[in-house]
Amino acid sequence: MAYATGAVLIAALAAGCTSDSGSGDSAPDSKPGTLAASSAPPGKYRTLPDACRAIPRATLKDLLPGTADMPEAQQDKVFEGAATVTYDTDRRIGCRWKSDAPEGTRSIHLDFERVVSYDTAVSDDDRAREVYAKKETAADLPDAGLPPESPDASPSGSGDPDTGTEDPDGAAGTDDTGTDGNGTDDTGTDDGKGSGDAASGSPAGSLQPRLLDKLGDSAFLDDALSRAGAPARHRTVSVVFRTSNVIVTVEYTAQPAMPSEVPDSMELQEKAQALARQLVDSFND
Repeated sequence: MAYATGAVLIAALAAGCTSDSGSGDSAPDSKPGTLAASSAPPGKYRTLPDACRAIPRATLKDLLPGTADMPEAQQDKVFEGAATVTYDTDRRIGCRWKSDAPEGTRSIHLDFERVVSYDTAVSDDDRAREVYAKKETAADLPDAGLPPESPDASPSGSGDPDTGTEDPDGAAGTDDTGTDGNGTDDTGTDDGKGSGDAASGSPAGSLQPRLLDKLGDSAFLDDALSRAGAPARHRTVSVVFRTSNVIVTVEYTAQPAMPSEVPDSMELQEKAQALARQLVDSFND
């Protein structure tokens, strides 16, 4: 009788373990309510890197002119960066750096977003594609359907010189004033969504906001200049790319010390893209 009772107890325990299988060890990102075999695959990335340590010190020195001349203690403070406030660092994490030099101010904002789908029929990668697509649409890229730097792309975006968009910082945009004091067209070339910087000598269209090739799975570049007449003009170049289920945003801003100076678009775009490529490579390591 004791043997029979023991056998029944063992069978009951085994049944209990089977019914609870996987519930205690499931990953935080698991899609609930269905068997793993029928769920869409999870994303490649389950964690995010420390944003404030994602950019090498040598790169920061290049992106933040004037820091090399600072005392070592001040350099350390600048290069340490300031983490952006987030509620879940496994899903979103960011960092900001800023340097002030006699010639002007430079700043960098880096943001990592790891996308997780809670729909069992939608993979993390597919959900990340949707999130990225919304960011691309919100950027309102001129002629986004054309290949990057296409000769057929209109330098002014939609082709309507009176149609402008607003700077992500809320300062840029277009107006109907025609030109600013520097003779720069404010109706869609050097203010808001522009083509090239007139001072750079680059062909029209080559520096306009656009889709980017060979950068992660998808990428685009935006370039916004603050409105003419502002006390100090600043330009922000943003590069946004997706790699699997992670979306990375790089914002690089320059504000010259002299209000009459206009930040050079070519320099900022080249450096922002170089940083983005460096970050893509770090994800693939």
